[in-house]
Amino acid sequence: MAQYLIGEVEEMTGVKPYTLRYWESMIPCFSPRKELTGRRVYDSHDINIINRLKYLIYTKGYTIDGARNQIIQEAEVAQTHYEGLQALSDIRLSLTQSLHLIRERNKELQSLQAEEKTQETNERN
Repeated sequence: MAQYLIGEVEEMTGVKPYTLRYWESMIPCFSPRKELTGRRVYDSHDINIINRLKYLIYTKGYTIDGARNQIIQEAEVAQTHYEGLQALSDIRLSLTQSLHLIRERNKELQSLQAEEKTQETNERN
């Protein structure tokens, strides 16, 4: 995964480092990793949050509190959808396993039927 330093993030997003540090203190789900030296390292998830915050605050006119609440709400919705998608994935896996088992049993049954026909033909001859 790509990692960016605060200066690179400023160039990419147009958001000043002091603003990024402020947002970090105000938005609970926005906390870039810090190296041992204390330098902030941002990843693509952080960049997405920065761009979303920038849009909400500068374009839509949200306050920082409103933007924080919106980001939290969106994260909760994403989590809800993730759990639903995970449940669907589990169901799909179960159905796929069942289908595989049914196909195997069907092949076994066809094989037994073919053996029975062969035995009947041999008995007649």
